Amino acid sequence: MNKPKVLILHANGTNRDVELGEAFELAGAVAEIKPLTTLIKEKTNWQDYQLLAVPGGFSYADTLGAGKLFALELKIYFAEQVQEFVASGKPVIGICNGFQALVKSGVLPGNTPNERNATLTFNADGQFECRWVTLAPQSKKCIWTQHLNELIYCPVAHGEGQLKLANPTFYDTLIHNDQIALRYVLPNGTLAHQKFPYNPNGSIGDIAGICNSKGNVLGLMPHPEDHVLRYQHPRWTRGEKGLLGLRLLEEGVKYAGE
Repeated sequence: MNKPKVLILHANGTNRDVELGEAFELAGAVAEIKPLTTLIKEKTNWQDYQLLAVPGGFSYADTLGAGKLFALELKIYFAEQVQEFVASGKPVIGICNGFQALVKSGVLPGNTPNERNATLTFNADGQFECRWVTLAPQSKKCIWTQHLNELIYCPVAHGEGQLKLANPTFYDTLIHNDQIALRYVLPNGTLAHQKFPYNPNGSIGDIAGICNSKGNVLGLMPHPEDHVLRYQHPRWTRGEKGLLGLRLLEEGVKYAGE
């Protein structure tokens, strides 16, 4: 059986695309990194790919806000391709800056067309946070998390990762629709209750990642691609192992290959 192909978008300032590509290769996919300018020039057919990934980094130096210009690129030049990919049910993932771009372009949460119900803004402590966090998969609708039962341990590296909602009642909507894909938790798996540093940015409900109402699009602030090998664990020399982020990517690849 042919391996599914993942299209990884690259914008000026993106710096996590290579690592994400290598992680997807480990997960069983064929990764292709394409700059946005190349996609326009070559008129790439996005439907030749079975997965879509928007990686992290500092696209356009976070001018006008983290992910804002990347989001504008997606809306202006690639709106039709993105909408078609999402509507087809194919797996889509946005990590860190990619999550910010998906939210600010309206792809996520995606409940109401042309209406922004959420944003990602400055961390509650007002500082850039680079630290390891523990995540608990939540959603049984999200194709990336529905079969995951083990915690994930991976790093965050962001200054604008706090998820805020336009209307407090929309939090209930996310719960009702099973759109909360990942939460920040304590090492024992219990909710962080917005306690720093377990919840590194102050996101409401300890939300680390959300999916769209269909379940095929996932956005998350932490970097699962940075913990796909056992020796990437910060304490692996002390015998600690497991809780790899690779499983998350494997779920998307498996779904795309079915």
